[in-house]
Amino acid sequence: MPTSARTSPELCRRAALAYGTASAIEDGETRLTFHDVDRLRRQAARALIALGVAHGDRVAIWAPNVYEWVIAALGIHSVGGILVPLNTRMKEAEAGELLARSGTRVLFTIGRFLGDYYPDMLDAATRASLRHIIVLGEAKAGDMDWPAFMAKADGIPAAEGAARANAVTPDDICDILFTSGTTGHAKGVMCTHEQSWRSTELWSGNLGIRPGDRHLVIPPFFHSFGYKSGWVADLMRGATLLPHQVFDTDVILERLAREKISIFPGPPSVYQSLLAHPRLKEFDLSHLRAAITGSASIPPVLIERMRGTLGFKVVLTGYGLTESCGHGTVTQIDDDAETVATTSGRALPGIELRCVDENNQPVPPNQPGEIVIRGYLVMRGYFNDEAATREAIDADGWLHTGDIGMLDERGYLKIVDRLKDMYINGGFNCYPAEIERYLARHPAVAQVAVVGVPDERMGEVGRAYVVAKAGQKPDEAELIAWARGAMANYKVPRSVAFVDELPLNSSGKVLKRVLRERDTARGVSA
Repeated sequence: MPTSARTSPELCRRAALAYGTASAIEDGETRLTFHDVDRLRRQAARALIALGVAHGDRVAIWAPNVYEWVIAALGIHSVGGILVPLNTRMKEAEAGELLARSGTRVLFTIGRFLGDYYPDMLDAATRASLRHIIVLGEAKAGDMDWPAFMAKADGIPAAEGAARANAVTPDDICDILFTSGTTGHAKGVMCTHEQSWRSTELWSGNLGIRPGDRHLVIPPFFHSFGYKSGWVADLMRGATLLPHQVFDTDVILERLAREKISIFPGPPSVYQSLLAHPRLKEFDLSHLRAAITGSASIPPVLIERMRGTLGFKVVLTGYGLTESCGHGTVTQIDDDAETVATTSGRALPGIELRCVDENNQPVPPNQPGEIVIRGYLVMRGYFNDEAATREAIDADGWLHTGDIGMLDERGYLKIVDRLKDMYINGGFNCYPAEIERYLARHPAVAQVAVVGVPDERMGEVGRAYVVAKAGQKPDEAELIAWARGAMANYKVPRSVAFVDELPLNSSGKVLKRVLRERDTARGVSA
């Protein structure tokens, strides 16, 4: 049975009681039982109290998948703080903007990762706005490292830490996850303890996570897939979390075999990479049991090969948004390959799901309409943005997703298209308006429009249409290289087309439909 809980500290206490000395986290040489996780989160909470973190304060984590991420997040929750995860692929300007907008005063960040020492990526203004920076991993002289942070708990009585944890309520905001949108500016999605843990309990029940499972989590913890559907689900269900930082097919196959992994989620590109590996048959994958995928169109043959070649007993697909705690719909264990591949399943219990027309009225079965969701998992709103919240959630409580779908007679959802220009690259949502905003800063770019084009491995990748400034002759390779220094890698367009002008409608809006049709006519792909 799952350790049902309405707050994060309650979840930890119940997990410690239910699973005790079983393995909770295995990260390199670090081995933590469920008792250890509860003890360390209480210590981290007291250390945060020592740093002056108050109920409702925002505390950010900018780090890859490491065990300290989990302990820090649980400590933040246990003092009534609000977790603000940051994408590790962000550059200094992107991270600095979100730290400033969220009002973050304490930051946990990795030391050296992907060739950078992350604290050094923060500009002077951002560093000055932060009261404390805690470095995970090896820290430079003068920077506070994880052991030094945890030692600060010694000055705070256990009773004070317990009182702070007991003061956390189910309706308290537990996190703000930033998600971009059509405006080009990230919006902070606020969710509470109860709605997050309730939806995770139902979602993980569908997948069948259970004590003794070993869960290799590649989806990043800063994303709801790696966070709520990852380590939170493991804590709730008694499974062992094995964090993974950077995708490498050889390394993944070795870990799957050596560490006897049974739960292995990811976007379709992950499984396609494994299946295409020339030495796949050399690895013992007999322990693989359950997988869940989504985020892109999936050919039925992939589901069949995941079951037949990789040996998964359970393969599910699902649909959710950051605005719905990362959850929404999921297929069932006994669904056939066609259903798993061509639909995103049906709504979780207690959730209402519709496809509606332009008048917000439900459309008949198998007819396309905008997907709207109502129920306990709909976010509390966007942080400091009431106008955007009202636009997203109507007066009747329906969350408008901006996605086009169809519901069949069984209530199964099929994603048809997107109202937004968003495309999905390897499981990551890419918002052209945001990418265009950064590309427009290039000194040779006068106008730019970004669209998603099909890619066999990643699902979709970006293609930028660029009008150069007068007298400028930018080079495709140079512009892409420049973009890699300005934004997260998954956002960087994989190709650039230089054009004399962009197709516009009468109001001056770029007709991206025309660009997509142009690509289709020419057979353009990555």
